[in-house]
Amino acid sequence: MSSSNEGGAVIVAEGVARRYGEGETAVDALRGVSVDIDSSRLTAVMGPSGSGKSTLMHILAGLDKPTAGRVQVAGTEITTLGDNELTKLRRQHIGFVFQFFNLLPMLDARENITLPLTISGAKPEDGWVEKVVSDVGLSDRLGHRPSELSGGQQQRVAIARALVSRPTVLFADEPTGNLDSKTGNEILELLRASVDTHEQTTVMVTHDPRAAAIADRILFLADGLIVREMRGASSHEVIAAMEELGE
Repeated sequence: MSSSNEGGAVIVAEGVARRYGEGETAVDALRGVSVDIDSSRLTAVMGPSGSGKSTLMHILAGLDKPTAGRVQVAGTEITTLGDNELTKLRRQHIGFVFQFFNLLPMLDARENITLPLTISGAKPEDGWVEKVVSDVGLSDRLGHRPSELSGGQQQRVAIARALVSRPTVLFADEPTGNLDSKTGNEILELLRASVDTHEQTTVMVTHDPRAAAIADRILFLADGLIVREMRGASSHEVIAAMEELGE
């Protein structure tokens, strides 16, 4: 299953399988997934628990290797890369937002946000860091450490950190899973705005129909395969599709 638009596909996966364990105890998390991730679009990945959605995200992002199949990121075949090359590729092309924020507690908000630039030694263009900070509404909280910020503010820091290096693809793993509904909606608006304003290609794994409904495209996984695709779906349509899949 694949698709493309004017911007083309920034990630191409072909026949991706992932098996954990061996023999009778082996578990097939993915069983031959082929998918293109469109540039400048927000793609949501949904599915029941154990469907393989997190495994797929980890493989597309170069955090895990498939048992079979191949993955290209920005034209580079990543399934054959060594650890050092993979680390460089992720640093250059991939941004992450996690459910539990993953901020460094000893750094303040500004230091957490600019950490990818500090590590890579990259110099952002003039005004970009300030633009990102303004976009996520944190201009007055930059001197605060994570323990001094609310959950929503911590996730805003995490989003700014992911965006500051202008990644080819931003991966968001259950970005609203640890937030109340109002704060979650604000985070979803931020992610949507980064796609619309900065053409930030984004892949979001979620179980939340409200989150999926902001996506341009929704991929539904079941038993390690993509079994359905929707575009421009409402949260009610997403709920109905999930019920058909047994969740």
